Amino acid sequence: MNKHVGTDGTVGKALDILDTVVAFGRAVRFAEIQEVSPYPKATLYRILQSLTNQGMLAHDEERMVYVPGLRLVRMARHAWNQSSLGPLALPFIETLARDVGETVHLAQMEYGRVVFIEKITPEDGFQTMARPGRRSPAHCTGVGKVMLAFMDEERRQLALDNQQYEPFTPATHSGPQTLLTELETVRQKGVAFDREEHEQGIISIAAPILGSSKRVIGAISIVTSTFRMSLEDIDKLRPALLRTAAQIGREAEVWPYPVAQ
Repeated sequence: MNKHVGTDGTVGKALDILDTVVAFGRAVRFAEIQEVSPYPKATLYRILQSLTNQGMLAHDEERMVYVPGLRLVRMARHAWNQSSLGPLALPFIETLARDVGETVHLAQMEYGRVVFIEKITPEDGFQTMARPGRRSPAHCTGVGKVMLAFMDEERRQLALDNQQYEPFTPATHSGPQTLLTELETVRQKGVAFDREEHEQGIISIAAPILGSSKRVIGAISIVTSTFRMSLEDIDKLRPALLRTAAQIGREAEVWPYPVAQ
């Protein structure tokens, strides 16, 4: 987690802190939050108290930890139903996962970072590390690269400006030049591959989900291990992947969801 100071006053600080707590993915102590927070101890404590009073967080007095509050959970559920591609796409990606026998990811993009929305793993499919709500870099994931490739130029540049080019594996793009070259190929082929760029031994093939006016609203990928398949093998699943992405796109044509940014 990066220390980041919000620029929107008290509301911005509260949202930063809320995001920090939720990002832990577990119950978290004050000292742990303070370690990654840019705010003074007194400010942090005051805002945590306000978030707790408002039901956005809950504080377990016995264990001395913070967890998401019921009010936040209710808001998240309503937001998921109204603004996430997940409910609409779920039956399509369930069918795809069953047909290909591999894990399928559904993702959207937020400020240059991939946000995993849904993950379906069939009974004998390879279990991946990704989980709904997890954020990952765009420059080294199949879903991230395919969304970058099909964005309009302005949105793509904004997303590229947020890439930090972390070197996760020897195959990871180390800068914008090689990434831009690949994005041109992705636009021509209609799919992107993750060639063990984010995790060693993990490969994927990804396709964009295009809504009205062909704007990118998300992406889906078929993900597996190099112990199970090669890139050549996974490329054979391209027709089913593209067909599913097109089905979701048609369903979403009148859907006013946030576009990738």
